[in-house]
Amino acid sequence: MSDIALEPMVGPISQRTIVVLVENKAGLLARVADLFARRGYNIVSLAVAPTHDEAFSRITIVVDVASSPLDQIVKQLFKLIHVVEIAVLNPGESVERELLLATVAAPKTLRGQIAELVDIFEGKIVAVSSDALTVALDGNPAKIDDFEALLGDYEIIELQRSGRIALPKIGREVPRLRAV
Repeated sequence: MSDIALEPMVGPISQRTIVVLVENKAGLLARVADLFARRGYNIVSLAVAPTHDEAFSRITIVVDVASSPLDQIVKQLFKLIHVVEIAVLNPGESVERELLLATVAAPKTLRGQIAELVDIFEGKIVAVSSDALTVALDGNPAKIDDFEALLGDYEIIELQRSGRIALPKIGREVPRLRAV
């Protein structure tokens, strides 16, 4: 593969989003995870799902580039069998989303405050019990971070984030890197 020409970094310099289109084959995700573990690359977020074409899956990996050069991560990914295409997305030129689900202790005295916070962030209450609420919020990672920080003022019983997914903004041309 020739030298990788990556766009200048925009946004948080320590994290970059890599989108890898792969053939939908058993064990490929394990090989990607093993590659990152062997090389000591830090994964901040990982999401994988089939695309509109069942033959392919899209892996979205947010990596910590402060500890590992981005070009080296991309070169190592291309060494894996079944990798079709890789794109490195700049935050300002992509649409990024994440999902948060949280169950929060919600005694009657606090239930209104929690519901108002969820409403302000345009989230949803998806389950209710006599002493807890399960809330869902989707949005860009900064919005999710802000919501999670404010939710920390309450007793969080369980919390799960989906990991970031991303696509280039419509009309933005993103260089697609291919193995040669």
